[in-house]
Amino acid sequence: MAASESPESEVGALGSFTGGKLFDTVFGKGMALVEETASYLDGPGREHSRTLPREAGLTYSAWSMELTTRLMQAASWLVMQKAVRDGEMRREDAAARKYRIRRDDPPLDPDAQRDKGLPLRFLELVARSEALFEQICRLDNALYGAQGAGHATNAVSEQIAQLQKAAETGAFDPLMVWRRGK
Repeated sequence: MAASESPESEVGALGSFTGGKLFDTVFGKGMALVEETASYLDGPGREHSRTLPREAGLTYSAWSMELTTRLMQAASWLVMQKAVRDGEMRREDAAARKYRIRRDDPPLDPDAQRDKGLPLRFLELVARSEALFEQICRLDNALYGAQGAGHATNAVSEQIAQLQKAAETGAFDPLMVWRRGK
């Protein structure tokens, strides 16, 4: 948090996100994708995996574990944000490094596996799950920035924070903020 930002403005930004339609949409779609993927992996996916050629079967096994892990991380993050919104968890606790979500490994690339024996339904779920995980990583960074994550704040995040503060105070001059960043 920059010295000029108040804790109230940060909580306001989080509250406006978690209390808004975007959060409800991301939460609903994210949790539905978790359920859909779990149903596929436990049902048709399990049956398909038994009939795959060796290389495709190994990829399927590894990817299904990664997919499950990322979706569980995404679901946990969404549930945590809901808890913050509902007053069951403090925002400061949610900003702790152990609750943050970020991508450490490269994303799975379903397009690279097309025509290599993996079920198309599985590849579609992988693509949607990767997109959800990326979206949640971006939301986490937008909400909490480098706070608690152990990352240096980048110039874009700093400029966005300055723009948000200027908009909140009624002194919105994008060129002034841009010149100050030079």
